[in-house]
Order: sequence, then structure tokens, then C-alpha cells
Amino acid sequence: MTAVVPVYHPRREARRAVKSGYPRDAGLVCLCRSLQALERLLYQRLVDAVVIDVKAPSVPTSALALPARFPRIPMYVLSAFRPDDGTLLSACHAAGFAGILVEGVDHAIAGEWIAARTAQVARRAALADAPKLLRLTDRLQVAAWDEVLRRVGVPTQTAHVAQALRVTREHLSREFAAGGAPNLKRVIDLARTACAADLLGNPGYSVRQVVRILGYASPSHLAGAARRVAGATPQELREAGARGVLQRFLRGRTRSRI
Repeated sequence: MTAVVPVYHPRREARRAVKSGYPRDAGLVCLCRSLQALERLLYQRLVDAVVIDVKAPSVPTSALALPARFPRIPMYVLSAFRPDDGTLLSACHAAGFAGILVEGVDHAIAGEWIAARTAQVARRAALADAPKLLRLTDRLQVAAWDEVLRRVGVPTQTAHVAQALRVTREHLSREFAAGGAPNLKRVIDLARTACAADLLGNPGYSVRQVVRILGYASPSHLAGAARRVAGATPQELREAGARGVLQRFLRGRTRSRI
């Protein structure tokens, strides 16, 4: 499942500016008809960033509470500001919005600028040295790791990664675990658990909601993965974060029995 960037803005030109400038391989921009539709998407899909026109007539002041509920999901303002909007700008900054774009001025760079500052980018940064720490040195190993990260929002098996890389499952399994690296099954669990930990860092999400977003079969399924990978409960993942999951994983949990 591709990560999405929901956008709520009443004017077509502004919506189009975000969508047209957003790299296709970075995710999918979803245009929402209301703030309520945007909030529903937060509970249904893996969301990479949010864009809101805080000056839209139908946007309540409660919209300023969204960044505090979802601090791990960067939220951006795209509005037509005037010189006398200083108080509103200060309120957006205090609320935790990650950036402010000026409608009509920043259209040319909006999509690309947001794509460089998403939740996905932050997770990858937190795991940037994972290939080195996991002893992934071969080209195929690194390509498999990148594919695992790309598929982090959906249940993934070794066969899925092998198909994407155009090799057999058996060859990928054998080559990935070469040189002392963990087996691929374990690394898939690591990446998805790290993503779950990142999502659980948002007070607005319950464990059950994260289970639904990431496609786990049940809360117990996520709990089992968290225990195998990090020796933690889903609640403890909230504090660990993606980086903490990697650190726990490196302490003797790099091999599965299958």
C-alpha cells in the first residue's frame, strides 16, 4: 500500500500545485473534500504528510490540534496569508505545524518540498545506518532492504520481495543471509515493527488502529512481531520509536527459527 498525503484545500489551483509537483514514486496525493474526510483517511491509510488550508471557511479552530495528536506525521499549512495574519501564523507554529506554504507564492515548489519532509523520509533517516549494522553489503541485499522499506505498509513475504527484484525466493533467501546478515523474514518483521513503533508515537492512534493501518491480522499478531523483533509490547513500542526498535533488534534478535 502506497503512503498517502491527504490535502484539504477549497481551491483547485492550490490542490493541483501539490499533486502535480509530488513525485510519483514518493507516494499518492489524495484530495479531500472536507476536513472530516481528511481525518478519516488518517485512520484508514498509512499517511506520510498532511496539507491543510487553515483559512478555509469550513476548517474549525480544532484543526490546530491535529499536529499534537499526530506529531510523527508532518503537517503543513497552505493558505493565502495576508499581512494581518500574524496571529494565525504564530498559532500554527505553536500548534506544531511542520511548515507553512503561501498560496500562489509557493505553488511551484509545494509538492517537491513536502515530499522531502515526510514521515517516510524521517523513518528512513532513523534507519539510515541499518544496512551497515545488519551487515547488508551486497547489491542484492541492499536492494532487498530498500524494497522491504518501500512495502512497509503492507504484509510482506520473501516471495513478494523476490518477485520485485526478479530473482527466485530461494536465491534471495540464501544471498540475503550471507556474510552474517539476518535472514530476510526477520528483517521484514524489523521494518514493519519499526513503522508500527513510529505510528504508535502519535497519541491519536491506538494499537488497534495501527494494526488496521498496517494490515496486521490482529493486535496479537503485532504483539507477536514486537516480541520477536524488539522484546517489547506494542505499548512499549510507543516509547522505543523506529530507532529504538532497530537497537533492540541488534541485541540478539536477528535470527528466526524458520
